[in-house]
Amino acid sequence: MSTPDTKAIKDFLLDLQDRICAGIEAEDGKTSFLEDEWERESGGGGGRTRVLTNSAVFEQAGINFSHVFGAGLPASATAHRPELAGRTFEAMGVSLVIHPHNPYAPTSHANVRFFIAEKDGEDPIWWFGGGFDLTPYYPFEEDVLHWHRVSRAACDPFGEDVYDRYKQWCDEYFFLKHRNETRGVGGLFFDDLNEWGFDRCFSFMQSVGNHYLEAYRPIVARRKNTPFGERERDFQLYRRGRYVEYNLVYDRGTLFGLQTGGRTESILMSLPPLVKWRYNWKPEPGSPEARLYDDFLHPRNWLEELA
Repeated sequence: MSTPDTKAIKDFLLDLQDRICAGIEAEDGKTSFLEDEWERESGGGGGRTRVLTNSAVFEQAGINFSHVFGAGLPASATAHRPELAGRTFEAMGVSLVIHPHNPYAPTSHANVRFFIAEKDGEDPIWWFGGGFDLTPYYPFEEDVLHWHRVSRAACDPFGEDVYDRYKQWCDEYFFLKHRNETRGVGGLFFDDLNEWGFDRCFSFMQSVGNHYLEAYRPIVARRKNTPFGERERDFQLYRRGRYVEYNLVYDRGTLFGLQTGGRTESILMSLPPLVKWRYNWKPEPGSPEARLYDDFLHPRNWLEELA
């Protein structure tokens, strides 16, 4: 297995952050990202957080690069991976969440990351992870089809079964067990990837990162100017509550960041600025809101069913 080139990974991630920020700014056409460079309070790394708020198109968009390292991982992080105990670690990645103003434009999330743990006299333990997923409020089949076609294109050079495998993993990972529903319409999710060797695994991570804007930006362009009213806005804020529930209860990246002393403001930038909860609310049968629940919030083979 070839030796990981951490400098090449970091260079790619910084460039990826730059390119995605540029694409989002171009789609917005009004506001630029504010950048906040930070250092890890407990020592060992830092990052640069870029946030765009109350712009023409996006209520909040956060695109974060982080690179942290330390002498050891917390017990919670090694409980299921005891082979990591007693090793130094290094983790880096780009993570983003984008919440548009318009309820007809979906929220999206993406991240690509690398982790390595080392110990003198032993081989390093390393892997890549990441993916992207889409969370619509008023979904359109053409948008879902486009999203999954680009997802498949990111995977195609790496094997015929890769898209199907990581699409299924995404459906299973971004699932709210306490609600018995998916967070959205899925996409890709992968973790612990090292079996292909460093070069091929790194190439796959790059492919996923590079396809994000191609998957998301055309959807925003189609929906950002769709007329909406108080009803649609109210439903968007209610459904954003599911996003908060997922990120605070299940998301591994959120938990890892908090447990390793990461910067709280950057870790929680994924949360929407406005959100609502209601007791035991249910959509009216046959309504556009009910269609989200009935037709979209469960795993489907989108490319076969919608093509």
